[in-house]
Amino acid sequence: MQLAQSLQAIKPSYIREILSVANSADVISLAGGLPDGDHFPLALMEQSIQRLSSRAELFQYGSTAGYGPLLDYFRECYQLPKEQDALVCTGSQQGLDLIARVFLDAGDKVVMEAPSYLGALQVFGLAQASIESIQQRADGPDLQELEQCFANKTIKMFYAVPDFHNPTGVCWSLEVRQKVAQLCQQYNVALIEDAPYRELRFSGTELPLVSSFCPEHSIVLRSYSKIATPGIRLGLVSGPKAWVSALERVKQGADLHSSQPMQAVLLDLLQHDDFPNHLNNLRELYRKRCQYLANQLIEKLPNNCQFEQVEGGMFIWLQLPDCDVDSLAKQMLNVGVAVVPSSVFYQSTAGKQSAFRLNFTNACDSDLALAVERLAQVLEAVK
Repeated sequence: MQLAQSLQAIKPSYIREILSVANSADVISLAGGLPDGDHFPLALMEQSIQRLSSRAELFQYGSTAGYGPLLDYFRECYQLPKEQDALVCTGSQQGLDLIARVFLDAGDKVVMEAPSYLGALQVFGLAQASIESIQQRADGPDLQELEQCFANKTIKMFYAVPDFHNPTGVCWSLEVRQKVAQLCQQYNVALIEDAPYRELRFSGTELPLVSSFCPEHSIVLRSYSKIATPGIRLGLVSGPKAWVSALERVKQGADLHSSQPMQAVLLDLLQHDDFPNHLNNLRELYRKRCQYLANQLIEKLPNNCQFEQVEGGMFIWLQLPDCDVDSLAKQMLNVGVAVVPSSVFYQSTAGKQSAFRLNFTNACDSDLALAVERLAQVLEAVK
């Protein structure tokens, strides 16, 4: 059977391919956006998991929107206004897929920062959307370029990761957040605000969601993979009631509902007395690892390799001198270090930087140091 044309145009995920190699014992992986498995809150989840066998009702079919008590918790926790609803998804990635299926026709224009999250590029590619790339600055998207795009083209949505952007780690300033919200309202563009790293701020001051300035024009995606466990596969979509209702109808046809037992376990975890302490410990661990990696990069790499300090999230965006980053990434793998080249995060070659995305959350200090040593050796060899 022949593949659909939309799928034929999508390349396999480089990150998925490299992770199969990166999991080898002799490879140090700075590639995937993996949380530290040794710090999963399994002890906090243990009692809840053990009690599942006595909660038979959780193993029956459930509501497509999600487990009622969990939805009630989310509504209160995130202070959702009465005009908004929420939908539990099988990871926030499913939420993104549902958004594309519900709202995009082939050829519809979607604005994304360049570089941008690979998973979003794939989802919008499958939807056969036309992606308009906007350059990213140190404090968020280029506002002049963004407004010109909104004004001169019929844009349906703007997808963005304002808090600790994947792959660059950039966090939008308050002024940029307010201006983007104003532009979305002015030009009737839907903002898709992806916030998987928002709880992983380890320095600086927390800023409001961009969507808080334009709630009637926004959908928010939240993930629990980074603060609970990825394997629990749960995320949340919230936004205007009519929009969420449409997403729910498509989800019903996709998988009926996300795992009810896991939703109950997640609720127990989020309400656990020690969960705030778990989050604080996780932030401190990631702060230390981020700073350690940054120090190693400054100490061991030449001055033409640069990066911006990040205040949270999981990545450092290491800008390299102009080079073939794909070839360089393969050379790194040959010396036992997995990284992700910048090429996979761009829709087109325009404005493409030579860079590596480096993950610091899933490697110990000794591995981070060794990885940077090997990177320095590879860079020296290709001079």
